[in-house]
Amino acid sequence: MRKDVRILLVGEPKVGKTSLIMSLVSEEFPDEVPLRAEEITIPADVTPERVPTHIVDYSEAEQSDEQLYQEISKANVICIVYSVNNKKSIEKVTSHWIPLINDRTDKDSRVPLILVGNKSDLVEHSSMETILPIMNQYQDIETCVECSAKNLKNISELFYYAQKAVLHPTGPLYCPEEKEMKPSCVKALTRIFKVSDLDNDGILNDNELNFFQRTCFNTPLAPQALEDVKNVVRRNMTDGVQDNGLTLKGFLFLHTLFIQRGRHETTWTVLRRFGYDDDLELTQEYLFPLIKIPPDCTTELNHNAYLFLQRVFDKHDKDRDCALSPEEVKDLFKVFPYMPWGPDVNNTVCTNDQGWITYQGYLSQWTLTTYLDVQRSLEYLGYLGFSIIYEQESQAAAMTVTRSKRIDLQKKQTQRSVFRCNVVGSQGSGKSGFLQAFLGRNLQRQRMIREDHKSLYAISATYVYGQEKYLLLHEVMPGFDFLGPMEADVSCDVVCLVYDVNNPASFEYCAMVYKKHFMDSKTPCMLIAAKSDLHEIRQHHSLTPLEFCRRHKLHPPQPFTCNTTEAPSKDLYTKLTTMAMYPHARLRCTCACKRCAYCMCRRLLTWGLLRHVKAQLRRVVLHRSINRTTIHCSGY
Repeated sequence: MRKDVRILLVGEPKVGKTSLIMSLVSEEFPDEVPLRAEEITIPADVTPERVPTHIVDYSEAEQSDEQLYQEISKANVICIVYSVNNKKSIEKVTSHWIPLINDRTDKDSRVPLILVGNKSDLVEHSSMETILPIMNQYQDIETCVECSAKNLKNISELFYYAQKAVLHPTGPLYCPEEKEMKPSCVKALTRIFKVSDLDNDGILNDNELNFFQRTCFNTPLAPQALEDVKNVVRRNMTDGVQDNGLTLKGFLFLHTLFIQRGRHETTWTVLRRFGYDDDLELTQEYLFPLIKIPPDCTTELNHNAYLFLQRVFDKHDKDRDCALSPEEVKDLFKVFPYMPWGPDVNNTVCTNDQGWITYQGYLSQWTLTTYLDVQRSLEYLGYLGFSIIYEQESQAAAMTVTRSKRIDLQKKQTQRSVFRCNVVGSQGSGKSGFLQAFLGRNLQRQRMIREDHKSLYAISATYVYGQEKYLLLHEVMPGFDFLGPMEADVSCDVVCLVYDVNNPASFEYCAMVYKKHFMDSKTPCMLIAAKSDLHEIRQHHSLTPLEFCRRHKLHPPQPFTCNTTEAPSKDLYTKLTTMAMYPHARLRCTCACKRCAYCMCRRLLTWGLLRHVKAQLRRVVLHRSINRTTIHCSGY
């Protein structure tokens, strides 16, 4: 709603413009009336709408045409004053004042007009019969008021209607010729209905109506008042009430009735509570509330946000199969002005056998959006009505801004729940397969994905020591301009260097990227020997991958393949998440004796005998130091 209202009074000389203003201020008719009243500001606390109001007088004797044009351009509402006992002043309304005002204002932003018939104390008849045809001819005229500055008749009402014409305009809501609401108003109220329909059954039951009433007007409806509202709808339309609840048609009818009866403020109160501006567009303040995010911090959804999103999912999962069909996704996003999810989303998160987004996939996509583009996530939550349903000041209440990653590294602990892994490798090394395997898709399922539906991201939940965390995989295309070591530590939490065991030129790229960008960083790295089901060929590098890992004190290459009959194993992804959570705990063998438990494990990993690793690791004796975990072979 506007922060203030500027009212301009114009009209022929001697019609009583100045007298009206002075009678309002002093609450008595002035004995002496000046040619023009000074601009008056009425404080917000004494106006019905609690908005400061500026009242500006115009005098032909004291002001030039140019000054008049300037005042017209600054005014929010213009009162055209005429004298009810002066036919010439009435004729001037249409022959002079309305054309003049229209010429000085844009067609798309016309100023609302109020026709004011002053000096009603001097006549016994009303001027309404003459004025009504004028009101019907010009859509910009909000209302007409007859008053008397001398008897103080309708003075305060006049300025209230002027305020109301600015704060609660009819134009954006209603078309008088068609006698129905405008499409933009219907669209906005339809979204409001869907947000308020908490169980998505197409009906506002008593609980939902009371919640809506309390949300918009800070007071619930009494049971009898609730029945009276529904009875009004029943009497006027057959399908407005169903199962003792209000349908969308009934909801729209009620607001049409409010507008037709001059209660625009009721509809505007609802619209503004749900974030709409005077043009029936959601405001920038509503969609994008201010949230400060330091450059080395990340954004995550908090507990309340996940609870809200769970309610939204349950509301639209009509068949209760814990997945959203294309029709259910479309229904969920009906409150959006556009479809926010494209086909690539189905290849970014987990889906069921039919390719429908599962509950876990749905939460993962929201987590991804919040991590990568928090402003977009705030916008989406705004469309869904988070701040209204949870009665929060804004969607910013759904966000958690994590502390600086540099502090996490210093303290060697983190409270974050989302960890980013950059997947690096040459063209055709198997990066895409590695991402899709994380979502449970083997090579056969991956071949069904259309090229234009592929995604550079994959995200899903993993469990580290019983804690649910989200691992976000990002496929980095070859030739990407990496940041320096310090920036790399902040931009991601762990790096995957993927090479194709069947391509002799594949490992060279991984070695180059590691030495150039990550050798001096604190970001943990893991080497992935992709396509391990194929024959391993010696790489065109001075060192073998295993020797490279030993020299740079990395984990040995981890064999990986998605060419399986079942869903690929997720052990590697759990290990990556653990490395991201505890980057300081790098395992390093100080002896290289090839006989201790750790060295045996490395050999087993190299050979692909993963089932033996856990048993061997149980025998490892760990000695923690500040920067690393050192493993001694004494006693083995």
